[in-house]
Amino acid sequence: MNNTLSKYPSKFFRLFLLFSFLSFFTCTVWADTYDDLFTAVRLNDVDTVKELLQKGMDSNASDQQGNTLLMVAIREDSKKVVDLLLSMGAKINVHNQYGETPLLVAAYRGSSGIVRILIEKGAEVNPSSGWPPLVYASFNGHTDTARLLLDQGARIDAVSENGTTALMVAAKGGHIETVQLLLQRSANPNIKNGAGLTAINFALKSANTDIADMIKRAGGVE
Repeated sequence: MNNTLSKYPSKFFRLFLLFSFLSFFTCTVWADTYDDLFTAVRLNDVDTVKELLQKGMDSNASDQQGNTLLMVAIREDSKKVVDLLLSMGAKINVHNQYGETPLLVAAYRGSSGIVRILIEKGAEVNPSSGWPPLVYASFNGHTDTARLLLDQGARIDAVSENGTTALMVAAKGGHIETVQLLLQRSANPNIKNGAGLTAINFALKSANTDIADMIKRAGGVE
């Protein structure tokens, strides 16, 4: 073998190094660009989000927890970005690693306007698994959002995977107006969750005796 040539990498090895570098560079730029996209979503920077999406970035991109751009926009109350993402085909009934959907995020925040839009676009008001949006809205005492969900067909006694109802979480949180709404809409006060607790038990454990009395008057028992 020629000693001079042996001092240098082979042609194929040099090509391998070149492609490895280009691959690393491309992945790094790609990751940085998606970081920029998520940052723009959080800041409600609709112009930057639109520009990046028009360059070919995925409107359904998600972070390491499975939160899509739409979920992040809803959580950060980036309303302009929410509208943009929906107009560009963002998926509605997707789940993050915690089983949350865009509708659940909106219900938890009490973002009634976004809840309405999501439902109009096909969001599942009564999902077959996971936590019902009505329970999420009631957990934080978002009475208007709970009312909207009920008006849109949410099952009032829908339960989570551990048997928790909207009435239970509203009673635990001391959300009197939400409890009143649910009872007026004929929520069953005597459903027991997986631990055998009723809505009254939830109220009493949180020292919400006024709510416990309200539920008793509606036929609830401990």
